[in-house]
Parts: sequence; structure tokens; C-alpha cells
Amino acid sequence: MATKKSKITKESIVSMYMNYTLEHNEKPKSVYLFTKLNEFTEAEYYNFFGNLESIEKEIYKLFFEKTIELLNKDTNYESYDMKSKLLSFYFTFFELLAANRSYVGMSLKEDRNQLKNLVQLSALRTNFKNFIGEITTDDFRIQQEKMQEFQEKALQESAWIQFLFTLKFWLEDGSAAFEKTDIFIEKSVKLSFELINVAPLNSLIDFGKFIFTEKIQNK
Repeated sequence: MATKKSKITKESIVSMYMNYTLEHNEKPKSVYLFTKLNEFTEAEYYNFFGNLESIEKEIYKLFFEKTIELLNKDTNYESYDMKSKLLSFYFTFFELLAANRSYVGMSLKEDRNQLKNLVQLSALRTNFKNFIGEITTDDFRIQQEKMQEFQEKALQESAWIQFLFTLKFWLEDGSAAFEKTDIFIEKSVKLSFELINVAPLNSLIDFGKFIFTEKIQNK
């Protein structure tokens, strides 16, 4: 009796793509070869993705969506202030990345052209900036306006840059359980909020010492 073929879904294609990349130490050469190897049709693939590049963007978008899903399962999450929500996002997101570190490391270090590698993060960038907009509270906006006339888009963009610095640090972090990345997240998020609240000096010195120590130890 023939075995019933499993239904092809977006998630199953993503899983097959990541497995292929890790097992062959390279990305699939074409949609045709990828689908043939995994015994489903090109038509089924194109129901979800327009090309191979779009699936790479989807992977990081799915990491984001899973992070938000996990955050919303915490009944206390909605009562958190903005800083706590951002820290919760970071720790949850990087825990998911850690579970898929081999793929993430390979995909983001594949090309010497860093801008080309960052194209994979374009969908994640959009979702992350929207997330920053959603967690930005009215109190925070008022504090920001007292300092200077920051635009909200500038806040979202600076948060994204901070995220990229954190991602780069994590990719290079060789500590057990990525504990140094946890420290990096705590210090950088604390500093970013204190900079806006005009109380940055102690955190800036503390964060600077941490980065300096890491660079010296890794030489």
C-alpha cells in the first residue's frame, strides 16, 4: 500500500531548505533540483515562494513571528514597560537563533559582502521596526519630545542598528550558553534607554568597559 504523501506547507519547505543547506554546506542551486530532491513539485513550491531568495527572507521572518507568539503566551507580558518588552524580545529571539545557530551562522557569514547577507534580514527589519513602534508608549514619546524632536522612524531605525550590532556580537560569541550575549543585550538596552532619558554616563562607561574587555580577550 502506497504511503500517503505529506502535505506541503510553507513551514515544511523552510525546514527542508534549512536541512539541505546544512547537509550540503551550500544553498540549493535551483528550485527544480531542490524540489526534485525533496520529492515535491515546483508548482507546490511556487504556491508559497517566488524564488530561492524569498525563502531565505522568510526564515528570519518566521523566527520573528515565533518570538512574538512565545512572548504573547506570557500572561504578564502586556503589563511590561517598553524596556522589559524589548529585553524579553531579545532574549527570546536569540534563544530561537541559538537552537538554529548552525544555519544562521552559515547563512549570515556566507558572503564577504555584508550588505548582500543583510538582504536576508529585510523582512525581519520591517517586522522589528513595526514591533518597536507597537511597544513605544505614550510616556516614552513624551520623554523623548522633552529632550529633542526625535521622529519615531528615527527611533525605530536606531533600534534596528542596535539589533544588528547584537546579532553580530552573538555570531562571534563563543561563550557557554552565549552568556556574553546576554550581558551585551542587558547593557546595550539599558544604555539606549538611559541615553534618551539623559542619564547615560555610568551605563556608557560600563558598556564601553565590557566591549573593550571582549575585544582585548579575543585578540
